[in-house]
Amino acid sequence: MNKRSQTGKQLFLKRILLSALTLLLALFTNQTSAKPLASPLEGRWDITVDVAGKPSPSWLEVRHSGTHTLVGQFTGFSGSARPISEVNFKDGKMSFTIPPQWEKGDGNLKLEGTLAGDKLTGTLTTVEGKTHNWTGVRAPALRKTTQPAWGKAIQLTGGNDMKAWHAVGENQWIAENGILKSPKSGANLITNEKFNDFKLHVEFRIPKGSNSGVYLRGRYEVQVTDSKGMEPALDQMGAIYGFITPSEMVAKDAGEWNVYDITLVGRMLTLVANGKTVITNQEIPGITGGALDSNEGEPGPLYIQGDHGPVEYRNIVITPAK
Repeated sequence: MNKRSQTGKQLFLKRILLSALTLLLALFTNQTSAKPLASPLEGRWDITVDVAGKPSPSWLEVRHSGTHTLVGQFTGFSGSARPISEVNFKDGKMSFTIPPQWEKGDGNLKLEGTLAGDKLTGTLTTVEGKTHNWTGVRAPALRKTTQPAWGKAIQLTGGNDMKAWHAVGENQWIAENGILKSPKSGANLITNEKFNDFKLHVEFRIPKGSNSGVYLRGRYEVQVTDSKGMEPALDQMGAIYGFITPSEMVAKDAGEWNVYDITLVGRMLTLVANGKTVITNQEIPGITGGALDSNEGEPGPLYIQGDHGPVEYRNIVITPAK
């Protein structure tokens, strides 16, 4: 065989090898970049449970984990969002179970439902074994394409009156020299007016071991706790309860005044606590347990917890978007 024939054969073998490597690379790339098919159940759902004729808000998020498994998180009547290890979904029927958080009962919470278009209906069985009907609609994205123009600031505290507020239940709140005081556990306090996007300034003082919270639009709780010296957590000061952990713990000693400056636009929240930005334009996924309703596309009031121990608030000023 002459040198020219040998060289041609070598080039031919190199081309075959290169083609084979290219084909293998293409197959590998397609395999690793292929995205799982989205389930029609995926997304966030605003849920209303009928509890003996009383609408009780809940919330559900479903997403995929890997190619075939659905997982998620669920917020019940109270407490924080809890993880769901697997959501079963076949032929339009869905179900999952989660263990109790602090409910009294021997069983797991079980949710079953049927998907029809953008609506879910089904039953919820509590850990006590009680069954309630529920309905769900897709939660709005609430994405804003422009920044709001801010309106006139509204003073919600001052003097010795509570004219901007009403209590839910037997009222234990006292207005004194511009301070709203709840000396013991009792009723929650709600503004008479509702708001959409806003900036909020609020100052609070909480005794050792006590607990409160400010619900934005009556749905998303900003934690108010005695947390000095603790690690940042989903259930401590500066957190959006169950959803967003602050970047650092800046709580003052029990009995000292703390300050929040909050901006809420759609679902996006920025929180400045005692002069430090601890949450920067992060999305609030869904409602907190204990929310007034699950109608996330609607304006809502401010709602202050008064049923978790004594607390004081002052200098509550809200600046709504125009």
